[in-house]
Order: sequence, then structure tokens, then C-alpha cells
Amino acid sequence: MRKTVLLVAMGLMAGVAGQAMAAEDLVKAGGEAWKNLNCASCHGDDAKTPLNPEYPILAGQHADYLRQALMAYQRGQAGAPATANIRKNAVMGAMANTMSQADIDSISVWLSRQPGPLSNRK
Repeated sequence: MRKTVLLVAMGLMAGVAGQAMAAEDLVKAGGEAWKNLNCASCHGDDAKTPLNPEYPILAGQHADYLRQALMAYQRGQAGAPATANIRKNAVMGAMANTMSQADIDSISVWLSRQPGPLSNRK
């Protein structure tokens, strides 16, 4: 019985370690995608000092919010009806349209991990 419990516990610990590794890979991929897609040209290298004060600060924002916003820009660019939760912006629509779902997911996670005025770190 003890061996079974020990094996189950070891398996759970290995699974958690694997998830942590996957999360770090996602963050790394997000930073790379941020650079490759040249997002910093408008939002700043640190994602909290945008070129134009009207552009949003993204560092520290919730990943799920960012993911939904980027997908809404894609839907807006694709001409989806307003009832489909769209966002209309020529620049962001065009940028979001070049992103894969993996790009959106990784950039959203990377941005959520960046320190900024939207962060609530404990």
C-alpha cells in the first residue's frame, strides 16, 4: 500500500514539474513572438511604455483578457458581426491576423508575467 501511495505521489510530482516546464516554455515562446512580431514598436520593449500614450499598457494584464482581446481583433478583421464580440482597429486587426493561436496564447502569458502597473504581485 505504501509503495502504491509513494508511486502515485511521485507521478503527481512529475506531472506538476512537467506543467511548470511547459509554462516556462510558453513564456519563453511569448517573449520571442513579441520580438518577432515587432509588438514593441507600438507598445514598448517592456510593454509598459507605449510609443503613443493612447496605446494600452499591456505588461501585467491578465492573460485571459489579452487572449480574448487579440481574438476579438481577429474576428473584427474577418468581418464577423458585432454580436460576435469583435474589436475594430485597423492596425491591431492586421497584427492579430498574422498571429497563430499559439502566438496569441504565448504572448498573452508572457505579457501577464511582465512587471507593470497592472501587476498585482505578492
